[in-house]
Amino acid sequence: MANVVVIGAQWGDEGKGKITDLLSKSADVVVRYQGGVNAGHTVVVDDQIFKLHLIPSGILYPDTECIIGSGTVIDPNVLIRELDQLETLNVSTRNLLISETAHVTMPYHRLIDQASEERRGDHKIGTTGRGIGPTYADKSERTGIRVIDLMDPDSLRKKLRWTVEYKNVILEKLYELPPLEPDAIIAEYLEYADRLRPHVIDSSLRIYDAIQRKRNILFEGAQGTLLDLDHGTYPYVTSSNPVAGGACVGTGVGPTMIDRVIGVAKAYTTRVGEGPFPTELHGTMGELLCDRGAEFGTTTGRKRRCGWFDAVIGRYAVRINGLDCLAITKLDVLDELEEIKICVAYEVDGATCYDFPSNSRKFARCQPIYKTVPGWKQSTADCRSLNDLPQQALDYLKVLAELMEVPIAIVSLGASRDQTIIVEDPIHGPKRALLYTNGATPTDAQMYTLEV
Repeated sequence: MANVVVIGAQWGDEGKGKITDLLSKSADVVVRYQGGVNAGHTVVVDDQIFKLHLIPSGILYPDTECIIGSGTVIDPNVLIRELDQLETLNVSTRNLLISETAHVTMPYHRLIDQASEERRGDHKIGTTGRGIGPTYADKSERTGIRVIDLMDPDSLRKKLRWTVEYKNVILEKLYELPPLEPDAIIAEYLEYADRLRPHVIDSSLRIYDAIQRKRNILFEGAQGTLLDLDHGTYPYVTSSNPVAGGACVGTGVGPTMIDRVIGVAKAYTTRVGEGPFPTELHGTMGELLCDRGAEFGTTTGRKRRCGWFDAVIGRYAVRINGLDCLAITKLDVLDELEEIKICVAYEVDGATCYDFPSNSRKFARCQPIYKTVPGWKQSTADCRSLNDLPQQALDYLKVLAELMEVPIAIVSLGASRDQTIIVEDPIHGPKRALLYTNGATPTDAQMYTLEV
C-alpha cells in the first residue's frame, strides 16, 4: 500500500494529467485536492483525447474511485458538462465522488474575476477569468457557498439572497455592471444540485476509510509549485496551495499518512500569464518549443511562454514539496536541437544565486547562468526503455537529476500512455535503480551509471 501525491514542479502545465493517468492504473482511489476549472489535464488513450478540468484523471479506469476533495472549488455547470462528455465517450462516472465541504463557484465570482483583471490594466495577474480567486476569497471571508448548501434548498435560498444582494453592490458600484437576479441563480443551482446529489459524500471520512483498508491512494494537484499562493511567485500565483502539503489540507488527511511525493517537470520550462520567467526564450527557439510541444492551455487555449529548463526552481520544488522522485515529460520536444541549455544558477545584483529568491523584485532581476549540453538530433518518440534512448538524451536526464538532487522515476516521450519509460513505479516501490547517482556533480556526467 502507498499513498502518493503528484505535484507540478514548475509553473503548471507540466503534464500531470498523463502521469496521474499512468499511476491511476495502480491506484484504488484518486483524489483531486485543490484548484478549480482554471486547471486542465489532457490525457490521450488510444488516440482519444480527454480534456478534464475538475474530474480526476483516474476516471478513465472504471474500477478506480475518484474524489473531488474539499480543497477544490467547483463550478457545477462545468462539472456537469464534463460528466456528460465522459458518458458520451462511454466512460463511466459512477465512481466519481464530490466532497460536501468543497466550495462552489457562482456567477458573481466569474464576473468579479473578469472585471477585476480588466481594471488592473498593466498590473494584471493573468487569471483565467473563471472565478477561482473570488471563490477562494469568499471561502476565507466565510461567505462562501459549499456543496452541502446546494443539497439543502432552504439553506441555499437564505444564503444566496443575502450574498447576491451583497455582491450586487460590488458589481454595480465598483465595476458598473448590471445586478444579478437572486431567484434565477437559486433556480439554476438547485437544478445542478439534483444532478450532483448522488455523488456527494463526506470525503475525508471516505479517504480515511480507504487508508484503513490499505488501499493505494493517489492525490492529484492542479497548477504547479511556482503558482502556490504561499510559496509561488506572488502575486502571479493561483489562489490555493498546489504544493504537496496542500494535499493534506485539501482532503482532510494527516501528513503521516502520505508515503511518497512525485514531482512532474517538463524537460524545458513553460509559464502562462504574467510574471518573471528568467529562462524565457523569445524568437525562433521559443517558437520552436511552443510548436513542437503544442504549448497552448487546456483550459483557456492561451499560448504558453517557453524557456530552457530551470534547475533553480526545480531544486526549490524539491525542497518545498519534499520530492522523492521526478517524472520528466516532453523529452521528445528537444529531439531536433543541436544543443540544449540548462539554467544552473542566477546572476543577480552582481552575485551568483543558487537558491530561488523569495523576494519577488529580486527574482524579477535574475539572469540565468547556463550549462550547455549537446542535443541528440534524433527521435525519441519510440523509445520504451532507458537503453533505447540516445546517449546524449540519457546524459541530459542524468544532469537534470543531479542538479535537482532527486531521482527520475518516469520519462514521458509523447502524449500517449505507451510513450513512457517507467524507471520505477512510485506506488509499488522500486523495480530497479533510479536514473541518478548520489554524490556525483553536474560536471561529472561521464561518470553516471545505471545499476539494474
